[in-house]
Amino acid sequence: MEYFEAGGARMPRIGLGTYDMHGAGAIEAVRYGLELGYRHVDAARMYANEKDVGAGIAASGVPRDQIFITTKVWYTELQRDKLLRSAEASVKDLGCGVADLLLIHWPAPGMAISEMVASVNDAVDAGLARHIGVSNFTPAMIREAQAVTRHPLITNQVEFHPFFRQEPLRALLAEKGMALTAYQPLARGATQGNPVLEEIGRAHGKTASQVALRWLTQQDNVLAIPKSATPARIRENLEIFDFRLSADEMARIAALGRDDGRRIDAPFPFKWD
Repeated sequence: MEYFEAGGARMPRIGLGTYDMHGAGAIEAVRYGLELGYRHVDAARMYANEKDVGAGIAASGVPRDQIFITTKVWYTELQRDKLLRSAEASVKDLGCGVADLLLIHWPAPGMAISEMVASVNDAVDAGLARHIGVSNFTPAMIREAQAVTRHPLITNQVEFHPFFRQEPLRALLAEKGMALTAYQPLARGATQGNPVLEEIGRAHGKTASQVALRWLTQQDNVLAIPKSATPARIRENLEIFDFRLSADEMARIAALGRDDGRRIDAPFPFKWD
């Protein structure tokens, strides 16, 4: 496993996403992933599965202090009292004692960045989170949030994959000492079958998806949280640290990116910059 350090946190470069996973399938995926070697589990209150994720963590037998647990507060719950209640419920359902990382899931429409950031800072002060960050923040929002936070913001979790350019945002986050955590890193399966990724994969004895994940995690401050409930895929997504891409291969993959390659949009009218 490779790690990235920011704001006093040591974050595994690859994590197990849990969106749209529920019940026995979620429990088994989390248990298997942790037994296999994952040490970062990404959850969210909105996913409505934190009890299942917590059960999977408990079933794995991996000591709590070896697991980096992320969860997120939905945009309708960012006022201070609501956020603290949401974080408290998440920690309880996950059975984790304290979240290693608590994120603002989406910036709330009409709410000041300073108010959102103050609320998530209060979760650290209340002992509900060790570290904090944001998700789906634009560069302008990152600058504003960094100017008002009391505790370090250690990551911005956003859509990022070979088909969507995020270099300006990644570079800004690096400048601010933050990680970019890539969700949908496999572009909803679009990495499989891509000629460039397939060709590079054959040269390394890897799949196209493994090449995409390596391309992400080989960048200075990028983490990835692929999601799968299939044991073979869970294993495949973890087995990416035994090879390195050349500078030429990294550039060929970067050339696949487009400014309009976004596949996920906000759950409300939102202006990306």
